[in-house]
Amino acid sequence: MTILYILLAIFLLGVLITVHEFGHFIAARLTGIAVKEFAVGFGPKLIKWRSKKHDTLFALRPIPLGGYCMFYGDETDPEGVNDPRAFDRAKVWKRALTVFSGPLMNFVLAFVLAVVLMAGYGMTVVQPYLDTVEAGMPAQAAGLLPGDVLLSAGGEALPIGDASALTAAIAKLAPGESLPLTVRRGEETITVSIAPMWDEAEGRNRIGVGIKAYGPLQSGQWLPAAFDSCVYASTVILKSLGALFTTGEGIQDAAGPIGVVQLVAEQTRTGGLETFLNLAVIISINLGLVNLLPIPGLDGSRLVFFLIEAIRRKPVSRKIETAVHLTGYALLLGLMAFFTFQDVGRLLGG
Repeated sequence: MTILYILLAIFLLGVLITVHEFGHFIAARLTGIAVKEFAVGFGPKLIKWRSKKHDTLFALRPIPLGGYCMFYGDETDPEGVNDPRAFDRAKVWKRALTVFSGPLMNFVLAFVLAVVLMAGYGMTVVQPYLDTVEAGMPAQAAGLLPGDVLLSAGGEALPIGDASALTAAIAKLAPGESLPLTVRRGEETITVSIAPMWDEAEGRNRIGVGIKAYGPLQSGQWLPAAFDSCVYASTVILKSLGALFTTGEGIQDAAGPIGVVQLVAEQTRTGGLETFLNLAVIISINLGLVNLLPIPGLDGSRLVFFLIEAIRRKPVSRKIETAVHLTGYALLLGLMAFFTFQDVGRLLGG
């Protein structure tokens, strides 16, 4: 696992979390809620500048594992409670939209990355076709070429997506029997008769072709395929979270930032860009879904308080809400420490 892949994995986590915080930021701007500070990274400020128009401090910090969007008067800014720009003074629907937009941006990013993944690597089942034709074998002698689309063998149509149907048809032949094979080459349909050759090494008749039954997605299929892949990933993640919280199943496999960085680095090193994009989609969806859970300190918990406020037509006591969120932060930090300890144990254990 080289340093390049580790840095790439850290960069990915930083981007996913920054995009999440940017969702809060852009929704606040659109609804007129003031943002006190928007930071990329954690730690001391390396670069900072202030927007004169909106009085927002922008900061770049050295630890690239995330960032944050601070509002006036939130639990991290107690001195801003009485500021007329305080977050709590905004209408409840504006606050709810601002909070929800963080996870929403993770879902949007996941979909965009999934579209890129499908455009570059997406495959779908197609009519079987010849991928390779071996020199000196019956298929070459019959004039077959790579790219020929297989239509029928022995008078029976070959089904879409089935790369083994031709092999099965060859296996049914009696000794010395030839196989009528119909293929499409461009606009032309060609029928040939091929006598298979017995392959002692493999113990079967062969005509010397490699067959594939999948091909790249067409541009019109990218969006639906990306959407389906995101829905599938979300379903799997939700089932895993349900099992984790109800039975504890998977707790031993859960990972903190160190474990995620290790996973992304190792998988990207062996799988390349396709694997990196796929992991980015999954992690981004996971980040969005987890943040929507009604756990104190997460966005889902805030949305619950906003729902209560909308129903009661008055907010929950600020002291109670702040205490809940701060307690949640403490529990989340403890959980993060546990997973980090578990990650380090895995690394040391090989």
